[in-house]
Amino acid sequence: MGIVVIKLGSSIVCDDAGHPRREVLEQVCDDAAALHAGGRDVVIVTSGAIARGMGVMGLGMRPRAVDELQAASAVGQGQLYRVYDELLTERRVATAQVLLTFFDISARTHYLNARQTLQKLLDWRVVPVINENDTTTTDEISFGDNDFLAAQVSILLGAEQLVLLTSTDGLYTADPRLDPSAEIVPLVEDFDALAELDIRQTTTTLGSGGMRSKVVAAEMATASGIPAVVANGKTAGIVAAAVAGEPVGTRFPARDAGYSSFKLWLKYAKQARGRLAVDAGAARALREGGTSLLPVGITEVGGGFDAGDAVEVVHDGAVVGKGITNYSAAELRRVQGMKSAEARAILPRASDEAIHRDYFVLA
Repeated sequence: MGIVVIKLGSSIVCDDAGHPRREVLEQVCDDAAALHAGGRDVVIVTSGAIARGMGVMGLGMRPRAVDELQAASAVGQGQLYRVYDELLTERRVATAQVLLTFFDISARTHYLNARQTLQKLLDWRVVPVINENDTTTTDEISFGDNDFLAAQVSILLGAEQLVLLTSTDGLYTADPRLDPSAEIVPLVEDFDALAELDIRQTTTTLGSGGMRSKVVAAEMATASGIPAVVANGKTAGIVAAAVAGEPVGTRFPARDAGYSSFKLWLKYAKQARGRLAVDAGAARALREGGTSLLPVGITEVGGGFDAGDAVEVVHDGAVVGKGITNYSAAELRRVQGMKSAEARAILPRASDEAIHRDYFVLA
């Protein structure tokens, strides 16, 4: 039996006043407990701490200032987890609260440590209830209503299925609130084709996500071989139906993108700290030849970064890919456009490659 990751958005965790939707949470916990009893491991990724804090404090609109978001999360996080713990304990399932930040996912050593901790909890047959640690994050609320976080948790654990629960029945051809002719999209196999659809990053007064962030999360998960479903979390039995393969919501089948777990982490989780513009020859070699990037192919260095940071590689304004650089920004500015021998003369200990092919992934 595999691992099922269930992600709940703010709009289904809390109502417009910031109070927990207990009936919805009971339904989801019913499904989670049944999957758990059937031998599967279950991980819950939840939003709603800020929304719950807003409800407690009587705030009408989601704050914009970081300190207010953090304070609202501090008020709401414990109360939100308590609801999950009570509901799952009633169903004879042990739980653990896990708070993660963007740094925990983007820093490789922290990423591996998070995986080890979560795996040990699953070995103990404990259901982790995961949320972003909004109280200490310094990057705004950076996981897009935790859709990105849910996808990353699925990838790092090698999940069997990702179920993204929202307040609509799935992905529509347009926003059904604005276009009465909008139709649900039952299956997505070609993400490029979605460019023709009107997928907005609309949010509620309580949330920070939207359908676009869910599509990106599904793209991330499926690229690592994990099927995803976007479905209406207010529908009873929806998680069980999604895991059973029933035609609910919008399904995103697993794909074989050919990426290792390291390159998936690099592509989706490692934040770029700068940008390297390259000439046409270097761009072609990276795209078609799978080669390393040498200083001679670099035409411009943007940003301030250190060796070991991730940088975007671009040509004519289009992103070619992302890689981990062997040079700092200052060093690359000194050797850009130079052949390897010339670069070594200026920086004797420098690597021949600005970015080695093993540490580069195409966009």
